[in-house]
Amino acid sequence: MDFQEAANSAAEHMQSYRKDPSGWRTCKRTNEISISWRPSTEFPGNLYKAEGIIPARPEDVFKCIKPETGGLREKWDQNVKEVVVIETINENICITRTTTPSAFMKIISQREFVDVVLIKQDEDGTKASAATNVEHPLCPPEPSYVRGRNYPCGCFCIPVPGDPHKTQLLSFFQTDLAGNLPQTVVDSFFPSSITGFYTNLNKAVVKLVA
Repeated sequence: MDFQEAANSAAEHMQSYRKDPSGWRTCKRTNEISISWRPSTEFPGNLYKAEGIIPARPEDVFKCIKPETGGLREKWDQNVKEVVVIETINENICITRTTTPSAFMKIISQREFVDVVLIKQDEDGTKASAATNVEHPLCPPEPSYVRGRNYPCGCFCIPVPGDPHKTQLLSFFQTDLAGNLPQTVVDSFFPSSITGFYTNLNKAVVKLVA
């Protein structure tokens, strides 16, 4: 598999999701976050879009999200058990294995995801990551985990004009949890999981910059 090509394709998908306003339906809105969805074109599930303002600079927000072995993500994200970088392809691209704990009152058992991740910074100061599922010889499926798949997903940490200490976080989630889960469980899980992601990230960033 050409990991560079897969990473670039994920980044192109992310840009297209960002630019295309059509078909989104709001499913949750709070003071912190707005979440919408539309049917995925990648698999028989949904693509979710989340937007919110985080009270910190883009580089500080990104520090909390960055995929790295033993990084900050494991400490604050309740949906992440462990992140391990399996292989570094170059300074911008790596292969990660992420494990997640059981969730939704243990209806969803623990999962593992293997992804290629591309990290880049735009000229306007936006820091972005894009990821998609891959197979890797160093990471065969483990019997104690259900192997899920992330389709093109990731986030943009966008500077807020006129306020360098705020970041617009635009995220896309597109995950096939696999297994034999009822669709009602899947449809309930993602909006609440994404809300938790933003709430816990907010707390982690405030702690980081304090």
